[in-house]
Formats: sequence, C-alpha cells, structure tokens
Amino acid sequence: MSSTSKESIAAPVARRDEKGFVLAGKLPPSDPGYWADGERSKPSIRQSAGSAEALLDPPVRISDPYGWMRDEDRTDREVLDHLEKENAYTERLTSRLGELRGNLYDEMVAAIKETDYTVPTAREDGYLYYSRTFAGKSYKSYCRAPLADNENWIETAGKWDGSADSPVLTGEVAYLDVNRLAEGRKYCAPGAIEPSPPNAEGVSEFVAYTVDFSGNEVTELFVKNVATGEIVDHDPDLETYGDVRWGADDRTLFYAKMDEQKRPDRLYRRIIGSDGPDELLYREDDELYWVGLSKSFDGEFLFVSSGSKETSETHFLDLKDPDAKLQCVAKRRKKVLYYVDHRAGNWYITTNVGGTPNMQLMVSEAVADSEDRWRDVALGDEKLFDGGYDRSIDALKSFRSHSVATGREGGLPQVWVISYDDETSANVKSFVRLEFDEDAFDVGLGTNLRNAADSVVVSYSSLVTPSSSIEIPLDAPTDAEARTVLKEQEVAGYDKSQYACERVTVRSRDGETEIPVSIVYRADTMDQVRKGATVPTHLYGYGSYGHCMEASFSITRRALLDRGMVYVIAHVRGGGEMGRQWYEEPKGAKYLCKKNTFNDFVDVARWLTEDRKITTPEQLSCEGRSAGGLLIGASVNQAPELFRAALLGVPFVDVVPTMIDASIPLTIVEWEEWGNPNEEKYHQYMMEYSPINNVRPGARYPSCLLTGGLHDPRVQYWEPSKLAAEIRHQSDSETSGPVCIKIDMAAGHFSASDRYKYLRELAFDYAFLLDQLGLAE
Repeated sequence: MSSTSKESIAAPVARRDEKGFVLAGKLPPSDPGYWADGERSKPSIRQSAGSAEALLDPPVRISDPYGWMRDEDRTDREVLDHLEKENAYTERLTSRLGELRGNLYDEMVAAIKETDYTVPTAREDGYLYYSRTFAGKSYKSYCRAPLADNENWIETAGKWDGSADSPVLTGEVAYLDVNRLAEGRKYCAPGAIEPSPPNAEGVSEFVAYTVDFSGNEVTELFVKNVATGEIVDHDPDLETYGDVRWGADDRTLFYAKMDEQKRPDRLYRRIIGSDGPDELLYREDDELYWVGLSKSFDGEFLFVSSGSKETSETHFLDLKDPDAKLQCVAKRRKKVLYYVDHRAGNWYITTNVGGTPNMQLMVSEAVADSEDRWRDVALGDEKLFDGGYDRSIDALKSFRSHSVATGREGGLPQVWVISYDDETSANVKSFVRLEFDEDAFDVGLGTNLRNAADSVVVSYSSLVTPSSSIEIPLDAPTDAEARTVLKEQEVAGYDKSQYACERVTVRSRDGETEIPVSIVYRADTMDQVRKGATVPTHLYGYGSYGHCMEASFSITRRALLDRGMVYVIAHVRGGGEMGRQWYEEPKGAKYLCKKNTFNDFVDVARWLTEDRKITTPEQLSCEGRSAGGLLIGASVNQAPELFRAALLGVPFVDVVPTMIDASIPLTIVEWEEWGNPNEEKYHQYMMEYSPINNVRPGARYPSCLLTGGLHDPRVQYWEPSKLAAEIRHQSDSETSGPVCIKIDMAAGHFSASDRYKYLRELAFDYAFLLDQLGLAE
C-alpha cells in the first residue's frame, strides 16, 4: 500500500442502481430495448444475420447497477460530474508523486533523441521520403528531398549538424508538418499520409492526408499542394474512416466511409476539382464485415477488402484501365480468410482455405473469380508455407524481382526472401530465412516504397538491443557482409552490457501447454535474485485477436529496470506468438477457449512467485491495455492475492453488457472474437469471465489505476468507470489498495501520436505503480 492513506482522501461513491439491468437474448417487440435508438422502424440486432445459434429465450436479466454511466452524447451532467470527481480524486491521491512523475518524464525524454529523423526511403517519383522530430514539438514533420541530390544519403545525413533548423538532406522540403495541424486543437491524430503519383513532369505534386481532431476515429480528408502549401481539396462535412489511396493519376482518390456504428462499409471514388458527387463503388451491408482499401505494391491494382474476423473477400480495380469495374478475386466462403498481392501478372494469396491451422501461400493468374486456379507456391516439391503448425506466414510484399514474406517460426517473428527464375516468372528459384545473432528478437519489414528496389529494409531489435534499420540485398540475403545498417536508434546513457534478457517457457495448468515468457532486467538486479532475494517485478500481457507481444526494445521500460524491477512479458494464448493455433480453437484462446488467456497469465504470475521465486505477490504488478485490460481484469478477479498493483489502460472490462448491445460501436464485428452473449452457446461461458460481472465480494484487491478516453469508440469510457465502482463496492475496503480512474476528457483510444503527452501519461502510470510497490523514494 502507498504511504498515502485511503481514509484521508475519500474516493467518489458512484450512485448504485440495484434495479438496473440489461437483457441478453431474444427480446419481444413490446420491450423498449427491441427498438434500436428508439426508432420504431429499426429492431435491435441481437445476432449476426448468418448465425444459426439459438438466442436465449426467454431473455436473461444481467445486473447493471452502473449502467447510468453510459451516455452516448457525452453531455449528461451527472456522468460528466462523476468523471471529473474521479479525475480529481486520482490527482489528489497521487499529487505527492509530482516530483517522481517529473523525474520519470525527464528520464524518458532524455533517453530519446528529440531532434531526429527516420530512414529516408526512395519512391518511384525520384524523391527520398522521411519524417523528422524536433525538441519541444509533439508531432512529426514529413519531409522529402530529391534523390538526385542525395545519391549517398547516409553520407549526406552524416554531415547534418543535428539542429532543428538545418536540413538533414540537400533540398529538403517539409510537405506536412503535423505540429501545425495540431495548433489550437485539443486532439490531433493523423491517419493516412499519401503523396500523389508522379504527374507528367514526373513530380508528386500533392499529398493527401486524413486527420482525427476529436479522438472518435472519424477523420477529415485534405489534399495539399506540396509546392505552394495550398489546400486544394477539403470538404469539412465529409467524414472518412482514415485510409485514403490515390488512383493511377493525381486527380483520383479512393476513401471509405462509416455507418452509424463506426464500421467502414462503403468505398468511394473522388475526382479532385469535379463538381459531381463522389462515386460509390462498393457497399458492404453485412454488419460483421469491415471494408478496407489498399494498393498492390506495383501500383497496378486497387484492392477493396471486406472481411470479418473469420471470413474475407477482396475485389480489385485495374488502375491502368480507366473504364475498369470492380471485380472479385475470389468469392467469400465461410471461415476462409485470404489476402492478396500482385506480381508479374499473378495474384499471390495468403489464405487458410481448407481449414489449415496457419496461413498458406498460393498463387494464380491475376483474373477474376480465381479461387479454382489457386495453387501452392513451392520450391520443387516443398511448399513454402503449407499452413501447418511449424511455419506461418502473416504477410507478403512482392518486389519486381523477389517477394519478401513475414511470419513466425520457432515462436519468433521471421523474414524470408523468395527469388524467382526471372522478373516475369512465378517459378521459385530459392527460399531463405534471414538469420540474426541473438536467440530472441523482433524483426519485420521497415519502410519499403519502391517496387523496383533490389534490396529490402528490415527493422530489428531485441529486449536489450535498440532498433536498427538494415538494408539487405535481395539477391544475397544470407550474406551478412553485404548488409548495411542504415540507422540505429540512439539511446542516451544506455549501456547494453548492464542489461540482460532471457526467453523461457512456463507449463500451464493444463499440464501440456508451454507458455513463452520474455524477461528483461538489469544484470545487478538478477544478481540479487541469484543470492536468494526477491525483487519488484512487472508482468505485461495482451492475448487477443492473434496479435503478438514481441520481445522488442523499449526506451521507456528503462524507467522501471533502472529502479530495480524485472520486466516480464507473458506471451499468453489468444496472441499469435506460436502461430494461429495459439489464437484459434480448439487449443488457443478464442470463443469457448478464451479463459486460456487468463489462466496462462495467472500461471505465469504463480511461476514468478512460487517456482522461479523472482518476486512475491507484494512485489508483483501487472499491466494490459485495451483487450489487454480485459486480461488484467479477469486475471485479478481470478487471483487478486497474486498482485500488489494493476494498470488497466482503456480496458475492455464490461464484456457481457457491451457485447449484448449491437448499438454500441464495434460490437457486432467482435461477436466473432468473443462470442455473442445473446446466444445460448456463449452466454454462460462469457459471464464466467466478464470482469464487471465477477468482482469477488470481500476479497483483497490490488491497487488499480484504470485509464480511458471520453471519446473512445473502441472501449467506451464507461467501462473503466463501471469496473472501478464495482471493485470499490464489492472488495474488502480495509485490505484492498486504492482504485483510481483517469479519464482523458478530450481524447479517444490510447494514442502515441503526441509523443510528449504519451510520455507524460506513461510517467503518471509508472509513478502510481512504483508508489504502490514502495519504490517511490
């Protein structure tokens, strides 16, 4: 417990409506909840159109005593007053930590190179593109410089004096300064930033970009003349999803719009300077499916994807043909995912067709309705990616002469280079995996903008190795001597020799599953453990959507390591660290296997305290954000005695009440992740782990800090607010730690676009954590 007495600063007491409830299952038309948003012509959606599962009938009441906190308009005075009181309470309780917060923030800022630049990368238009940051400025400035004046850009950049006023490269032009966009705004998050295709003179004259000024992930679309700075196209009434792509010329744009539930469902073509309305090209009416857009790396095709979490379909538009119409690559088939790239007249397809546990790599002629033509990409008789358990592919980028695949093998991210007989052939000549010296690492593609490039840039780091961008020749990927380190992350005051890391596995409670665990620490801290001492330890996890928590480098993590903490990442099921089987049923953590995520996390916590004996429950903290907040909420409910403190960032914790209600943005698409609690098949299982519904009466709970954003469309602000109130009401107030909420009244979902704000928020979180662990001094 912190030295601040809870009794001396009383927490807000939220009004508790014991009669409040929500209904799960089939609603009769006479029920007010049957009609969505009060519209008598629009029944509330209780399950997806294609579901064959039985709805709960009669419906089941679920207690919701804090349901009044939900205010879609964000104008209810009682709700806003309550949030302000919560923020004030948290500030009062932690006000004495101001110096520590300041120290943490200063350390984090001092460790980064504030005035810096990213690796310049050539586009087909003859320019090198990169971004810059400047000391004291929160956002990036996007720049370009002529390739002809910077043929050896490494040498040119090496002569840069390091100042904000000096150009990094000869002829540098800032074509978009986000700092200027953010002036006078409470919130600013750029989305897509796309230079236009070269005009007749070979110059990219414009840049199209989208910006979210509210935090609700609705963006405005702008087109700017790079030379003059003039905004040549902007409709303030046009709300877009955030992504934008140019057509074959610099007058045609494609963008997506959203429905009332913040689901991107329509694709439009916009002609700059045209007086006519934008042309609707595609509309997806199934609420499970989201529309996305991309371009093939060679720029020949626009791809329009429509996908749920289990099924996808892609249409293509031939950008070389002004009269072309959208055509389908392969019609959707239930539970078949596929993603498409194009090279040399062929589709390259990553897919799980046939029900393979992982994605396969296939190829076919680039024609419509191609599904019957798909064949395995193979070297001789060996399939490169057969969809089996040992090797998985996540994505493919096809250069003119080679393809580069990213995926996983041996529990780690990997990169493979595929070479062909020639630039027009689909016959594989070689297939090699890039090798690195460290046993555990994070590697992926860096910024690659030229389809005709003869090298690929990868980004590499590990828990103890700062990030570097490495250029690797495509025709000699295994030649370590031929690799060029383009840029290394500079970390002031960092001495790698003082730190160490390890990768271990922990046996889960099922007696079969080995959970990968990454551990990083200062060497002198682990020396204490080897002598029999226990040390403060922080356990981090996520475990949803098949997303991986990689063993990558973090500047901000040093703030904990240098105070004697061990930092642990539990690669729990629900992520994709061991391939899609780590995520999918029957042995992963989705649907009716979701509890595996929480069980794995708790098992790792027990291993740290009982088997490895690095720490004790009084010295152990935990953290998760968004769906990772669900992980923390469910794990703390399962074993509150294991943790001293918990950070829950924008946590998805009101699981069942949220997933019942399709009028809440993003709910319907999430039914293919968690299940639908309106249905008999999933209801009871989800009720058994939903954090808001499983707070343990009379239990001793750890100190908790829950954060959120008032305008967050992904995890609504009322989720952390309701859970905090429920924990205070149910837990043992004498032995439990304080429960604090911090709601950003001007922001949405967690964002790092404003780097100084991000560091201030992290310093706040870490100060709370350190204080609860007795490390505030």
